[in-house]
Amino acid sequence: MRPPDERRRRFDELYAANNDPVLAYVVRRTTNGHDAADVFAEIFLIVWRRLEDVPPGDRARPWLFGIARRVLANHHRGERRRTALTARLSTELSDVHHDRDDTTDMSAIAEAFEKLPERYREVLSLSDWEGLNAGEIAGVLGCSLNAVRIRLYRARRHLARALESRSAPVEQRATRVRVEEGDPA
Repeated sequence: MRPPDERRRRFDELYAANNDPVLAYVVRRTTNGHDAADVFAEIFLIVWRRLEDVPPGDRARPWLFGIARRVLANHHRGERRRTALTARLSTELSDVHHDRDDTTDMSAIAEAFEKLPERYREVLSLSDWEGLNAGEIAGVLGCSLNAVRIRLYRARRHLARALESRSAPVEQRATRVRVEEGDPA
């Protein structure tokens, strides 16, 4: 165990070097500022408790993103439980229910991104938003470098196809579907 002053210095250095990217990561994955603040605080509480486990140098940031990812997963699980409980109580207490308005005007990219499987959204986010390389992403996700490269390739391919299908005229899409299914147009 490090002496208290050295421990505090190490934590302060980690915080100063990584608080902005970790906060940005959290803000993009939470629905409001209160949740982001709670998750962010939890991440650095874990860092304080596990300070001896934090890898040195450039490996610290991917390690922090891994912690953030797990804290966010716990947060989202809790959110789903609360939402399910609220829905159940609402149904039990009232026969009146309001349909959710899904007419949100989203850009084509955001819409296509949201339709990707979670594993693809996460790997693209870590790569393009957080600026991590494949090796760092492997550390965050706890998988091999090769698995990350494959997942990145597939995620980008799926996103490109989704965007392409949105921009292609309906007639072209129908033709492409018939050709892919082996039916000559």
